[in-house]
Amino acid sequence: MSAPLEQVAVEYPSNLMGLSASEAARRLAEFGPNAVVEKHAHPLVRFARHFWAPVPWMLEATIVLQFAIGQRLTGALIAALLILNVILSVFQENRASAALTLLKQQLALRSRVKRDGLWIDLSATELVPGDIVQICLGDVVPADVVLLRGSLLVDQSMLTGESIPTEMEAGKTTYAGGLIRRGEADARVVATGTRTYFGRTAELVSIAHVESAEQKAVLAVVRNLTVVNFAVVVGIVAYALASHISLQQVTLLVLTAMLSAVPVALPATFTLAAALGARTLAMKGVLLTRLSALHEAATIDVLCSDKTGTLTLNELAVGAIRPLKPGYNEADILAYAALASSADGQDPIDTAIRKLAEKRLNTGRVPRVAASFTPFDPTTKMAEATAIDQGREIRIIKGAPAAIGAFTPIGAQAAEQLEALDRAGYRTLALAAGPPDSLQLIGLIAFGDPPRPDSAQLLSELRSLGVRPIMVTGDAATTAATVAHEIGLDGAVCPPGGIPESVGPDDFAVYAGVFPEQKFQLVKAFQRQDHAVGMCGDGANDAPALRQAQMGIAVSTATDVAKAAAGVVLTEPGLSGIVACINEGRSAFQRVLTFTLMILVNKCVTLLVLGFGLIVTGHAVLTPFLQALAMLTNDFVTMARAADRARPSPYPNAWRVRNLMIAALPLGSFRLLYLLAILSLCWFPLGLNPEQMQTLTFVMLGFAGQGNVYVLRERGRLWHSRPAPIMAIASLCDVTLMGCLAAFGVLMTALPLWIIGMLLATTLAFTLAMDSIKLGVFARLRID
Repeated sequence: MSAPLEQVAVEYPSNLMGLSASEAARRLAEFGPNAVVEKHAHPLVRFARHFWAPVPWMLEATIVLQFAIGQRLTGALIAALLILNVILSVFQENRASAALTLLKQQLALRSRVKRDGLWIDLSATELVPGDIVQICLGDVVPADVVLLRGSLLVDQSMLTGESIPTEMEAGKTTYAGGLIRRGEADARVVATGTRTYFGRTAELVSIAHVESAEQKAVLAVVRNLTVVNFAVVVGIVAYALASHISLQQVTLLVLTAMLSAVPVALPATFTLAAALGARTLAMKGVLLTRLSALHEAATIDVLCSDKTGTLTLNELAVGAIRPLKPGYNEADILAYAALASSADGQDPIDTAIRKLAEKRLNTGRVPRVAASFTPFDPTTKMAEATAIDQGREIRIIKGAPAAIGAFTPIGAQAAEQLEALDRAGYRTLALAAGPPDSLQLIGLIAFGDPPRPDSAQLLSELRSLGVRPIMVTGDAATTAATVAHEIGLDGAVCPPGGIPESVGPDDFAVYAGVFPEQKFQLVKAFQRQDHAVGMCGDGANDAPALRQAQMGIAVSTATDVAKAAAGVVLTEPGLSGIVACINEGRSAFQRVLTFTLMILVNKCVTLLVLGFGLIVTGHAVLTPFLQALAMLTNDFVTMARAADRARPSPYPNAWRVRNLMIAALPLGSFRLLYLLAILSLCWFPLGLNPEQMQTLTFVMLGFAGQGNVYVLRERGRLWHSRPAPIMAIASLCDVTLMGCLAAFGVLMTALPLWIIGMLLATTLAFTLAMDSIKLGVFARLRID
């Protein structure tokens, strides 16, 4: 646990001459660099991790067995697919990592530090406790520091969520990551690296973890297939041994069954669908740092969003003007306030006033400025100017209501207005004007952080997509409630204090005064109630929740730590990328859902066909080589579904593997009846020999598999949407290749052309019939 700031300051004091170079080097060796060190695995380790999971294990075992019995071509095909899947995943991860590294390089900080009595420029990573640093307008505070002299207006919204900058004077502590909006100061470094407020937040990021819904779905599918297929394989082997079939034939039969049972292309299809989605999103200003984030985007039903800098612009603007003296309107108040505001752009409050004045001051009283102007003084907490109004000299003072109250009384009406603005979460200044010896309060000007122009639209679109938006902010409850109302987020505000452990998304619409650890715990609380949670933020205080959420989104202005923690980074201003990511995720989900359902329908049925063929003919109706060839010409080609057109669903998706298994029963049963009918017809009346039956099984499974793809890709009738050209071309090539191989007897025994034609015709009829069955099954099980 890090030592308190006061303790570090006492243990590592410094004088105003700064540290010596030797002492700074000693402390750097003791404390380490002033950075939160990220742990990066070696590229080979990251590459190897992709081979260590249940599905790769199955593929690897199959590869070993294939090479063990001399089926090198089959083993090589499966190995190639496994490696392709890994390469796609690693390529996307490296691409995202390179983009984030570039962003971090652009944000690298340098500091002005006193060493050996001289001011020098150093990388912020070289600062140590006890260093004396100089901080000016526009700087980012490089470490946790205590001010020694001077004063600062510090924007700490990236750390605390507070939207209004804070005045800091000598003796006050300022945290690393704060942005200086006004002033200049010398300060002593009291904490660096992981000991800073920012660094302790980063520790939460390292423990955040959520299990991928995609991985759980793949494991569930594989587990269910394994159970069913194992039972079928045991039955086939038992029958083969009872029928006194040779051990060599039994071994080949088992290998064929294993190949037909393993969902070889399933992981690659998930990865390919996500990679294609990532490419589409990149053109819309959305960077995926983890491919799995796209699949998670399809499932989220709750989106927690930070306020400051995410739903708001994170800049001060005039929110309200309240004239208090008869004869003065808003334009008059704004004009007087502009005269008492600096034009150098260094003070955000003065900048906000003058920016609005440039837009509005076409009417109203506009005095002429005299020679006198005194900028804001943190000691007196006000600014003043002298102006000429209708030929008379007047004095204008602008500042904190308490400071202005020392010059002119704050009446009951003004106090009431001030209280109302404070309740609304505004920071309010008072304005007084008049002869130098007779000032009168003429108005109040309130400041706030305005919402982004597209925030209200974002919330509306999220609701239409079935996603519940929730505001989670470190800012005050009054300020959060005001912004929430402005953007249409109406609902209860969680009372200040601890967040209940059993809280749910329906309990509150706004959580305010929330610390980083509480944001993290809130996301986990929603996840415990089986919600898929998205988190959108921009600051270091959002990073733990961004990493814990299924879909962590960092906006374009986010800190580098927030971007590193998120799975999705918006690279362009605005929030439209969030909706784009959800829709693209849902489209990708529909593609992999089709492929998964096809796997469930095909794999078990193929094993049953092998068993039935063995019983009817007394021979294996498919060899390991033909099964591997079927994977190449069917499963591999079906991966083109990852690039197919798909309509996103209007509400969050969920992996209901049980429903998929139930849906596979009637669809698979109908497919099984069709295949068994073809086998029986060709063995008994037509009298094909065992070698021709193997070719027949190869072609029959391939044609029917392509028919399944077009039935299952569309939730309505199969002709309701056109397939993507690449998918149609892949299917045409697949059917043509299988037909030619069978007709010319390449790699297999030839079949008569009229039998191949019959298979095409019956497959078409089977496809249309199965399409009708599908409608009822999908409607009953809510698969859409």
